[in-house]
Amino acid sequence: MKLLLAGLVLILIVETHAQWYDRPVEAAQGAYDMWRAYWDMRDANTINADKYFHARGNYDAANRGPGGRWAAEVISDGREWFQRAASGRGYEDTMADQEANRYGRNGGNLDRYWVDGIPEKYRRQQ
Repeated sequence: MKLLLAGLVLILIVETHAQWYDRPVEAAQGAYDMWRAYWDMRDANTINADKYFHARGNYDAANRGPGGRWAAEVISDGREWFQRAASGRGYEDTMADQEANRYGRNGGNLDRYWVDGIPEKYRRQQ
């Protein structure tokens, strides 16, 4: 956990060109959207549903504005970097997660990643 936090802080420092500080409320709201999607994914506990929640978190955060989009990108990139480095997850899985992240941030239809078994309360109406 400390390594993840350190990685995210490093990414935040490196990514200052995004000027998140111009929109701190959006960035905080976007970070909350990402956190909520993560906990919803854990609560749903549905096999193969992770791509849906990746896309949904990014979609919600990006809809907050530039600050939210920035937060979604930093959190998504940091999480994927950490998981690949620490857990040894495969390149293909990481790239599939990143594709879902980008798809959501760019406003794609979340139903693309919906899988049977996810409780209906997690479906985002667009």
